[in-house]
Amino acid sequence: MVHQHKRIVVTGMGINTPIGDDLETFYNNLVAGKSAISRWKWLKNDLVYSKVGGDLSEYDFKAKLAKLKKQLPAPFHKKLRQLCKKAPFSTKISAMCAADAWLDAGLVGFDLDPTRCATLVGGHNLNEKYLVDNYETYQDEPDYIDSLAALLMLDTDHAGTVSEVLGSQGACYTMGGACASANVALRSAIDEIRHHDHQVAVVVGSVLDFSGMGVHAMAMMGAITIHSFNETPEKASRPYDKDREGFVPSHGAGVLVLEELGHALERGARIYAEVLGCTSTSDGCHLPSPSTEGQARTLERLLRRNRIVPEDIDYVSAHATSTPLGDKSEVNAIKKVFGDHAYKLKINAPKSMLGHTCWSAPAVETVGALMQFEGRKLHPSINIDNRDPEIDLDVCANEAVDHEIQLMVKNSFGFGGLNCCSLYKRWDPNSV
Repeated sequence: MVHQHKRIVVTGMGINTPIGDDLETFYNNLVAGKSAISRWKWLKNDLVYSKVGGDLSEYDFKAKLAKLKKQLPAPFHKKLRQLCKKAPFSTKISAMCAADAWLDAGLVGFDLDPTRCATLVGGHNLNEKYLVDNYETYQDEPDYIDSLAALLMLDTDHAGTVSEVLGSQGACYTMGGACASANVALRSAIDEIRHHDHQVAVVVGSVLDFSGMGVHAMAMMGAITIHSFNETPEKASRPYDKDREGFVPSHGAGVLVLEELGHALERGARIYAEVLGCTSTSDGCHLPSPSTEGQARTLERLLRRNRIVPEDIDYVSAHATSTPLGDKSEVNAIKKVFGDHAYKLKINAPKSMLGHTCWSAPAVETVGALMQFEGRKLHPSINIDNRDPEIDLDVCANEAVDHEIQLMVKNSFGFGGLNCCSLYKRWDPNSV
């Protein structure tokens, strides 16, 4: 007898990137090929090599709170405002983005059992700049550090803050997996619903608040772009282009509300897509070097465990970071798994516009992908001016493409050989 898993669907989403902090604006700008990359505004040290990125450091929190005040019940908004008053930059965005997703899911005011709602945060060392800033203050005058730093610098403060904002009392924790973190959190959210009696699980891909030290270290390692695009930052992120020279670090947050299908149907929820599964593997190597074999093994396992043949997949939302080795490694893994069918796939690179939002990237990019489900138009992979001849698949080069996605793979591959890929299906009301 085959065990029947509980079916899981996405019923709500929230987003915050430099090209949009609401779903419609975000999707329209993606399809238009608008870049989120500019020169850093927060970075004041000219000695730091990194000059460009997707920057939310001047985000207008007051305006966002004012907008949410019109949409949220007064007690909900008051709690959100109070929690954000002292919270560090990244935690504020997590809380507000979660509120957006909760609204989008139609769960504000819904009589949900709070003990059956889980909160999963993808990421680690999230408040990096907050910690470094406080350490610099500590070196000068210890008593002048933030009095709440012992709490607020912890990643768990993101999870605790989001759970308090939403009133959730189920499982609540953080999951770290470098650039695969938000997909690792998704994997745990699936388990919480299928095996641990949760009806709803909120997956939060939080902003990594980069410090100058952090981006400088990545530059010294040769991972990020630092040379050619400081005067034309919108061209810096260029997956699949022959002249790519490294990824572009960026701010961005994405939140997904996952729900057990029966619960979603009972309350008449709008459904974006069905989540079929999420598979995680590792390369057994701590170095930040991509592995075609490890990536292919993850994709093969994802399809096998979900009883999907490669020919059924029609779209891949690629990891595609704009590094010389990484982009080729991923394309070669796709060819290895999909064979001749690889040339029939539609593939695009959200990081060509968004830059690399690092730990939150799987969530941010999944929000964009699920909007493409709805819009039936795929965003372009931009900045392909001199295409790498080894990239010979259909990568939606420079132009949006009309396409109705049926089955999507979302790739995410983190530093240290941490691979995690997820699988989504177009929602069919007749499949119940």
